[in-house]
Amino acid sequence: MNVVNVVPMSHTMPETQVGVPHVSVMAREVVNLMQPAGATLLDLTVGAGGHSAALLEAGAASVIGLDRDPRALELARARLERFGERALVRHASFSTFEEVLDLLGLETVDGLLADLGVSSMQLDEPHRGMSFRAEGPLDMRMDTTRGETALELLARVDDEGLTEILAKLGEERRARRVARCIKQELEAGKLETTLDLRRAVVRAVGPARIGGVDPATKTFQAIRMAVNRELFELEGLLEAAARRVRPGGRLAILTFHSLEDRMVKRALQTDAWEPLTSKPLVAEEDELSHNPRARSAKLRVARRREVSR
Repeated sequence: MNVVNVVPMSHTMPETQVGVPHVSVMAREVVNLMQPAGATLLDLTVGAGGHSAALLEAGAASVIGLDRDPRALELARARLERFGERALVRHASFSTFEEVLDLLGLETVDGLLADLGVSSMQLDEPHRGMSFRAEGPLDMRMDTTRGETALELLARVDDEGLTEILAKLGEERRARRVARCIKQELEAGKLETTLDLRRAVVRAVGPARIGGVDPATKTFQAIRMAVNRELFELEGLLEAAARRVRPGGRLAILTFHSLEDRMVKRALQTDAWEPLTSKPLVAEEDELSHNPRARSAKLRVARRREVSR
C-alpha cells in the first residue's frame, strides 16, 4: 500500500481561496445522517475534500480522508488545511483502510463514508482517459502511480474476457459485438486514445444516442471499473466495515451504478447493520439544477448494531 505520511493541517488557508473543481454529491444528506458532532470519521474517498469539509464544519472531532488519486489528495489537503489537526489525509485505496487505522492506532471509528462516483476533475481532465468528450490516452487509472492502464488491460484480455467485462460491469447488451470491434482495432494498431475507443464502439453499435446517452458510455464505464477493480474494492470495504465501525456508529455509501447499489443493499441487510434509509436517497431537484452528475447517485446509510454478549 502506498501511504503518504499523515499531514496535520494548519489554519493558514481559508476554503474560499482554494479552487475546487468538484461538487460533492448530497453533502447535506450525508451530514444529516452521519451525525458528525464530536465524532471521529473516516472519509474513504476524500476527493477534493467536499464531504470531509462539510462534516468538519458540522462539528466532527476529526476526519481521516483517504484517496488513491494523487491529484485529489493535493486538492483535499488545500481545502482541509483550515481545520488544522482535525483533518488528516492519506494516499490509500479504500479497501485497505484497516491498515491505515492500524497505523494510526485506532481500533474503531464513529463512522465511515464512501462516495463511489468518479469525480468531475477525473472526467474533465483528458490525460486521465476516463471520458470520450476529449481525446486522451487510454489510461483510466484512479491511482496514476501504479497499476494497469486501460490500454494494457485491453491488450491482455481476450475477446471472451472483454465481452464479460462489458456485459457485467457495463450491462452492455451488445457486449460481444463491441468487444470484437475493440480487439480488431487494437490488432490493427488503431486503438491508442479515448476517441479511438469511442470510434470502435460506434462501429459496433452505430452512432445513435439512446435517451440522450452516448453509445460509448457503458463501454467506458465497464473498462474503467475493471481497470480500478471497483467491485473488488467495494467488497473489501463492506467486509471490513462491520469490524471497524463502533456499535452505534454509522456507514454511509453513495453509489452510481446498479451493481454497486445491490452490493451495498445486501451488506446493510445483514445482522451487523440497522438500515437508516428504507430505500436509497436521491438528490433533490435544487441540487440537480446545479450539479447534474448527482442524478444517478443513491445514498444508503446504516447504524452499526450493538454487539450481543
